[in-house]
Amino acid sequence: MKCQEKFLEIYKHEAFDTVFCPYRVCPLGAHSDHQHGKVTGIAINKGINIAFGPKRNGVIELISLDFDKRAQFFVDRVPRTKENDWADYLRGATIALGKKYRLSVGLCGVIEGSLPIGGLSSSAAVTLTFLVALCKVNDVHPSKEELIQMSVWAENKYVGVSSGTLDQSCECYCKANSLLYLDTKTGEYENIPQSENIPPYEIMIVFSGVERSLAGSKFNMRVDECRSAGYALLAFSDSEYGKFSDTYLRDVSRSIYDEYKSKLPLNWAKRAEHWYTEYQRVEEGVKLWEKGDLENFGKKIFESGNSSIVNYETGSPELKAIYDIMVKTPGIYGGRFSGAGFKGCCMSLINPEYKDEIAKRIEEEYLKQFPEYKDSFKIEFCHSVDGLSF
Repeated sequence: MKCQEKFLEIYKHEAFDTVFCPYRVCPLGAHSDHQHGKVTGIAINKGINIAFGPKRNGVIELISLDFDKRAQFFVDRVPRTKENDWADYLRGATIALGKKYRLSVGLCGVIEGSLPIGGLSSSAAVTLTFLVALCKVNDVHPSKEELIQMSVWAENKYVGVSSGTLDQSCECYCKANSLLYLDTKTGEYENIPQSENIPPYEIMIVFSGVERSLAGSKFNMRVDECRSAGYALLAFSDSEYGKFSDTYLRDVSRSIYDEYKSKLPLNWAKRAEHWYTEYQRVEEGVKLWEKGDLENFGKKIFESGNSSIVNYETGSPELKAIYDIMVKTPGIYGGRFSGAGFKGCCMSLINPEYKDEIAKRIEEEYLKQFPEYKDSFKIEFCHSVDGLSF
């Protein structure tokens, strides 16, 4: 790993340890976890590595091979406001961990991502690898559930991204050759093994060449639109409601939505339409996965992608182009944007027999439309792995 080599180069000794956290893809359940929806996930064999060692003076010093600026702060004196750089997630995570456990030892570390940034939950993977490393040097032992909540707190409260628990849960709970089925309201989850009837498949990741920043995108606005729809639906139906910030579409029945959706502003209605239909797609898709019906499971993924464009209104021109190409390409079971869908990448499940033809067609068709990304466009083929271990 490059992070180990860089650590040795900088600190003149081998790293104390390394931690790996996989990236994740979400076949079904997109844009729904922040409204307590149900989601699916698969961890892939690409992710974040950190090589690290303890610093007894309490200093945390981190270098990323993807960003120029070195992060440095004290484990017990973290800045209380974000500094608007890549390490804000780690500062927030340190605060969250320090609220529950006594921290006195800092660390020096080098962080390395194995794929381009954007769309695969890289921020969550970085945060989790860092948290595990910080736990190791301080000899504290939180549960996976605690790590998930700490990481989410850092993202929501410190960085200011109104995300749910999808990314962190997938990266912690997923099992190889299985589909994670998670209820983000209750926290209950199940890893559903792939059926013996399932045809061969691989996971394809297509990077548009465009980077993204959730906090600077329309991500938070979409969350507010969903919550506004839920709040209004409760009011229209004379249902009991409390604080706006405590309102989730999961708490509003589908029957109430169907009855009063015509009263909603158009954008709110479209966001809610995506959420309710995505909830249904997840439940139907899980049954198809259990049967090994990858053809129809893939169709659900394509439907999810279309709803993300039409109803949730995400997708840069580049990602929409990739999606349109995938829909028309033989050998792809199903695909959609991965992550928020404003920039980043697309994921798909493909028939390995056609992988060379698929890659060639997507690259040719995409670069005809966006030749400016010829140096940053990238296609990767992956397989499923277990989630974070520590």
